[in-house]
Amino acid sequence: MTDAGRAGLRLRWDSSVALLALLSGALMVLSFAPFGLYPLAVLSLLGFYRALRGRTGAAAFGLGWLFGIALFGVGVSWVRISLNEFGNMPAPIANLLMLLFVVVMALYYGLGAWLIRLFEQRLATGAAPAWVGPLLVFPALWVLMEWVRGWLFSGFPWLFAGNGQLDGPLAGLAPVLGVHGLSLAVAVSAGLLWVVLCGGGCGREHEPLRRRAAAGFVLLWLCAAMLGQLDWTRPLPNAEQRSLQVSLIQGNVEQAVKWDADGLLPTLDIYLTLTNAHLDSDLIVWPETAIPAFFHRVEEPLLQPLGERARETATEVVIGLPAMEPDGRYYNALISLGSREDRYFKRHLVPFGEFLPFKAQLRPLIDWFEVPMSDFSHGQARRPLLQVGAWPVGVSICYEAVFPEEVRQALPDAAFLINVSNDAWFGDSLAPHQHLQSARLRALETGRWLVRATNTGISAIIDPRGRGQAQLPLFERAALTGTLEAREGATPFVRFGSRLPLASAGLMLLAALVLGVRGGP
Repeated sequence: MTDAGRAGLRLRWDSSVALLALLSGALMVLSFAPFGLYPLAVLSLLGFYRALRGRTGAAAFGLGWLFGIALFGVGVSWVRISLNEFGNMPAPIANLLMLLFVVVMALYYGLGAWLIRLFEQRLATGAAPAWVGPLLVFPALWVLMEWVRGWLFSGFPWLFAGNGQLDGPLAGLAPVLGVHGLSLAVAVSAGLLWVVLCGGGCGREHEPLRRRAAAGFVLLWLCAAMLGQLDWTRPLPNAEQRSLQVSLIQGNVEQAVKWDADGLLPTLDIYLTLTNAHLDSDLIVWPETAIPAFFHRVEEPLLQPLGERARETATEVVIGLPAMEPDGRYYNALISLGSREDRYFKRHLVPFGEFLPFKAQLRPLIDWFEVPMSDFSHGQARRPLLQVGAWPVGVSICYEAVFPEEVRQALPDAAFLINVSNDAWFGDSLAPHQHLQSARLRALETGRWLVRATNTGISAIIDPRGRGQAQLPLFERAALTGTLEAREGATPFVRFGSRLPLASAGLMLLAALVLGVRGGP
């Protein structure tokens, strides 16, 4: 073959591998809500690992970057809606910033791919067994990369590989290992499939290895499914506190008019009308910033009379609204009214949405990017607990529900969980479905009922196994009523957090290094 022919073949090969990386990233999105095709997460990582084989350095980094671009480009393209339709940005600028966000977030996958191939290359010089890369190095570094993405620069723990496993057999691992354990199981499953499909060689001498890998795959999924049959928590022994009827108020107030001064009274009328019709419930929950006015402005005319009415009917009411302190700082807050009053200030704010990093340097951007209430302060509560009548409740506001370690801090004291949100920012996109899926995963990890009240949907009542018992669709004005059960006890994830899967990932890397030094069969 001539040099020109070899160059053309190499170009076509590189193009096909790049396409495989892109398709694998896009395929991962189909494992998440609303699609729910959970096996595709395993196939996505299998394709990604295949694309990386034989690539090192910049080539591996580039393939990982392409995977990340496809994952975020398809999975979080809804960012544009917030910027353009509700952030008053021109469409070209909003699209440009969305693409910039995707490109930057994809760098995590570029770095992860580079590290995977670097480890495998070093291990190859030590005559490590062929299965070490797909079964130890790849899963371990994948999980560690996702973990770093979950906290670095305030974190973006969205679209983790484990998020889409809620409705599959691997979900049984969530109360034990959390979302990082689910991601580890997905990556190990992809590695096992790689070995089954001639990853260790296609000769007859490799048949025992392939059979063991197939058995390992079946055993992993079977054990996870069996764990899913266990009850890690139990109902409260006090029958009077155990069961309560809850009503979630979904006002469906358009984001475009939510913060208009003329819209305040119509908005309050919507919520009060729906609330008055459900005062026979034990608990009524309004969404995030359901009241588009500061606490001190509505305390006397609205909140005090509502609290009195709640006490007369033995009802507890939880409401989202902004609250301003005497020093001028204001917070995204949740308050409880009724037999007891309490409040919680949101601790984990959305960068560029609720606060602006490097505010002194980027002040002109605030004036141009006209987002209402975009300069909140961080709450300082040590734990996300809100006293709601007789029940200590773990609460999260919007974005906080995607941070498993932060939700976990309310346990084991919390009898149940409340999440409030305003997903109107994302319109009719994948975001509300993905956000609900994260909330469902928090319920499963902690073994608690979770109620989720949102402005435009999807509001839901979720049981301790992460199953939606009832929900309201997007863009419907209504109240959702159901029954939940206050519980006690702690799942292994509540006790240990993400330490178990992260320690497992570290031990897997250590084992890979040892095998690389000693060699193997």
